[in-house]
Amino acid sequence: MSRRIVLAAITALMFTPVHAETVTLRVLGQPSGSGLIAQKKEQPFFEKLAATTGLDIKIEYLPVDVAGIPDTDGLRVLKSGLFDIVSIRGPQVSRDEPAMLGLDLVGLNTSYAAGKKHIDAFAPFVDERLQGRFNAKLLGVWPAGPQVIFCKPEVKGLADLKGLKVRVGDQSAANFVGKLGATGISMPFGEVQQSLARGVVDCAITGPASANSGGWPEATTTVLPIALQLAVNGYAINTASLKKLTPEQQAKLTAAIGELTTEIWAFSEELYEDAMRCNTGKTPCERGVSYKLTEAAPSEADLKVVASAVGDVSLPIWAKQCNAVAPNCEASWRATVGSQLGL
Repeated sequence: MSRRIVLAAITALMFTPVHAETVTLRVLGQPSGSGLIAQKKEQPFFEKLAATTGLDIKIEYLPVDVAGIPDTDGLRVLKSGLFDIVSIRGPQVSRDEPAMLGLDLVGLNTSYAAGKKHIDAFAPFVDERLQGRFNAKLLGVWPAGPQVIFCKPEVKGLADLKGLKVRVGDQSAANFVGKLGATGISMPFGEVQQSLARGVVDCAITGPASANSGGWPEATTTVLPIALQLAVNGYAINTASLKKLTPEQQAKLTAAIGELTTEIWAFSEELYEDAMRCNTGKTPCERGVSYKLTEAAPSEADLKVVASAVGDVSLPIWAKQCNAVAPNCEASWRATVGSQLGL
């Protein structure tokens, strides 16, 4: 082969466009039975992500329970790189990263508006922690919805929880019910309905939509609609996985997940209102199963107990736990969220 032909071949290779390989992103989602946010928003979003964004990616979406992975291991999964994106269940992963609880202490987010303000204020600190400890970047935070109390025995207020066993979602809620004289019990969502039916627990805390999806009203008599928390969740991506994308692709992915979280905030509020009607036999009940739970009207005294829980219970206990792993944790919280509350 002549030198001229060889040079021509090399030149052709140099200027032939090189098509990057399609990037595969494995996504670990919310539990398959956790409710309509996962079914109607999260899973369809990821399954259609390549088409809607034009990104050259392939998404492999798997609910955490289908994957056989404990939802408490979300941050460990991210760090290991086993999955590229994880739909983090905030309360469940808080034992690995206590800063997560600072987004949603009991008594802090008693409404969606309050929650949005407080979460936006503290999310940058949580992101910093995830990047430093778990090689993961926080892409968005959203609420499953106000966490209320479902009980098998009839209850009229918080005082009636004394002596009862209550399923809780995180340590902050366990500390709160403990102050009421109840025993907080941590338990996976999928086990709660049968545990209520068998008397393993007397009451359980979750959002009305999740309770409806899980059939909790079949095993309970009463719902006490006092919002203790918003059950904050979020999306995070392994930083090495993010670097597989070009800066332009990273921006597109980040923007798309930002839009998803905004949609979920609005959808969560719609679900809460509809599910409360469904659970108590009211209409319209558009997205759930109609039940006949008794709705115990929250008293002013109970609302005050929850509002004061931040300063009296949840903040002091959480701050010690968080400061033990991040010495600037409480100071960062007080400088952001605390300054809004005067704490």
